[in-house]
Amino acid sequence: MEETLNIEELLKSIEKEVRKLRFDVRIAQEGVVVDVGDGVARVEGLPDAGYYELLSFEEDIHGIVFGMDRRFIDVVILGDYSLVRAGSKVGLTGRVASLPVGEELPGRVIDPLGSPLDDLGEIEERLHYPLEREALPIIERDFVREPLYTGIKIIDSMLPIGRGQRELIIGDSGTGKTSIALDAIVNQKGGDVICIYVAIGQKKAQIARVIEDLQRHDSMKYTVVVAADADTSPAMRFLAPYSGCAVAEFFMDSGRDTLVVYDDLTKHANAYRGLSLLLRRTPGREAFPGDVFYIHSRLLERAARRHDSIGGGSITALPIAEIYAGRISGYISTNLISITDGQIVLDRGLFNKGVLPPIDVRRSVSRIGGKTQVAAMRKVAEKLKLDYAQFLEVEIFTRFGARVEEKTAKLISRGQRLREVLKQPRYSSLGLFEQVLSFFILNEGYLDNIALEKVHGYIQELLKEIKREGRRLIEDIQTSGDLTESHQIELRSLIEKALERVH
Repeated sequence: MEETLNIEELLKSIEKEVRKLRFDVRIAQEGVVVDVGDGVARVEGLPDAGYYELLSFEEDIHGIVFGMDRRFIDVVILGDYSLVRAGSKVGLTGRVASLPVGEELPGRVIDPLGSPLDDLGEIEERLHYPLEREALPIIERDFVREPLYTGIKIIDSMLPIGRGQRELIIGDSGTGKTSIALDAIVNQKGGDVICIYVAIGQKKAQIARVIEDLQRHDSMKYTVVVAADADTSPAMRFLAPYSGCAVAEFFMDSGRDTLVVYDDLTKHANAYRGLSLLLRRTPGREAFPGDVFYIHSRLLERAARRHDSIGGGSITALPIAEIYAGRISGYISTNLISITDGQIVLDRGLFNKGVLPPIDVRRSVSRIGGKTQVAAMRKVAEKLKLDYAQFLEVEIFTRFGARVEEKTAKLISRGQRLREVLKQPRYSSLGLFEQVLSFFILNEGYLDNIALEKVHGYIQELLKEIKREGRRLIEDIQTSGDLTESHQIELRSLIEKALERVH
């Protein structure tokens, strides 16, 4: 007796087999470039393409889906877009943009897709991290508790930075924004922080100087450089900071602390504006697209401190922004200020006077870093910012020879010496004890009768003598992180003895 054919079962069986073939069908899809120009291609024939998916052109070039409509998708080309022609075949890869990461990355220079730009050979691909990833949820975050020392006196004392913080460095072109970030990287030498320096839209010669400086100070061994120079496509410049953040997330996921420098996000915003105009997106304020705030917020929100109960680790972000004529009220700069936990403002006037680093303490702030300061620094620096700001306000009277009362004269005299103490040339990082002792000498009045031009040398001589005679005291202060009353008494005694030899 013949078996009766069950149509419903047959249909279910066919549907089951078709579902198994769905992945293969997706991979087999092939699109065609309809139009291409200025690094953007319009592609037809890939209905299953996903937003931000990585596509492969037949010219062995990749692109990323940046927009789509019912018939076409807009693809931003990575690499030499002049090789792509109308009619070129395009295929799906089934994955989003990512880069290979691993323990061998420190010491290397890579592009935003992980390809090496140095002469040290290929990078072994062990694990791929997506360039775009959701930030840590609130429940996995911890409070910023530990300091990240930059070795720069004015920052570590008045604008302290904590591990997991986002601190914006902002100023005019050529005022030393990159120098501050590099000083912070160099100061991590011998520590446990992995550094990532992201160069966005800079000249190749400038990037080469940065790498040379890091090598000269033996800092490349714990630093990864992600470079997208001015000659690369806008897409590569747009992806660069997300690539640097992905590298930092790899090390954070292994429980380590990282420092990421984005140099700079103004050029990053400009690259995104160029891409958006090429994609025919509606421009808004200053021709930037409406979501320009979102591209930076989703990047900087990934900086955080992970709770120790789930592995620990942190990402500290130092984004850099360029302004014009000291105007921090610009569109991109105000966006970044609202996203970050504080800003370090560099002033052109101070730079021209030779005050280095030219940080304007009146407009600079660190909103959460103060909680990470050790007790010793807090005790000597608690009034420094206020005193310095007051000095800058009244100093103007001295330019016109105006008479000032005795209290104001003392404030000006102390402020002038504080400014000399805060002056610091590039790559001259100071440890915690040297900074604490410098401010202690100032606060105790040992510099009040010293000529301004001799302050720096005078402190150096005192530091040298105290280091030689007070090794036990130095170790005790550095270990405890505190400056107790007994410590202060012993320090005064050491300083008094050192003064006899210095004079």
